Amino acid sequence: MQKSIFSIITFLIFSLSIAQTQYRNPEVDPIQIQKAYTDWSAYQSKNIMLSGDFIALDPLSAAISKESFLNQLANGNFIPIRLKSEDSKYYYKLFEIQPNSDTSIKATINQIGFDAHKNFEMEGTPFPKFSFKDLNGNLITNESMKGKIIVIKCWYIHCTPCIKEFPQVNKLADEYKDRKDILFISLAEDSPEKLKAFLTKRPLKYSVVPNMKVYMNEALQLNSFPTHFILNKDGMIAKVLPNFESLEVALEKESKL
Repeated sequence: MQKSIFSIITFLIFSLSIAQTQYRNPEVDPIQIQKAYTDWSAYQSKNIMLSGDFIALDPLSAAISKESFLNQLANGNFIPIRLKSEDSKYYYKLFEIQPNSDTSIKATINQIGFDAHKNFEMEGTPFPKFSFKDLNGNLITNESMKGKIIVIKCWYIHCTPCIKEFPQVNKLADEYKDRKDILFISLAEDSPEKLKAFLTKRPLKYSVVPNMKVYMNEALQLNSFPTHFILNKDGMIAKVLPNFESLEVALEKESKL
């Protein structure tokens, strides 16, 4: 009996030690990173990908759902920090925002968290009904896109981040050009005339659909640009993403399913 109890205790200690070695300390000092907005912003943009897959931890290192994690970023007083780990998984933990930190950090995190939570809620839902004509007169509908992976970039001409990522998304489109089951479409707010003039100087290797401001505002309820969607072959939203970096990772994963 004593041997059995000892074995159980040994097993539990071993299991706990394995769990504890999956992740370790924060990869940056959570207090130091808050002292300057520029330092925090550079870290956030490079190391935290809220649209991706990660294991979410609360301030006490207890695992929580991704939805709860994003909700606390949107409405609470926390910053996300990635933990050092011994496996290939990402571990993000919530740390309290310090009282003397730049107020812009909290405001920005709340907005980022709000957008990420909103995007997360759209995943797994049908993409709103559409019937578009691109600049070349091609008709694009939900029905005609079934059986294909659809990558959608939402943008407008005067959106600096949208234009800045053109070289990267063009390269991505080139990488998948031989995949007939993957299509690249962009929805733009601007008129056909303005888009044609603009795209002669800044080409985009996506099908471009003009006059999409109302659709993006009302059907997609977008308030942040660029926004990227990946639709699976059933026409469901697989991912909603804020930038090229997260798009590249998500499309690689979706293309292998």
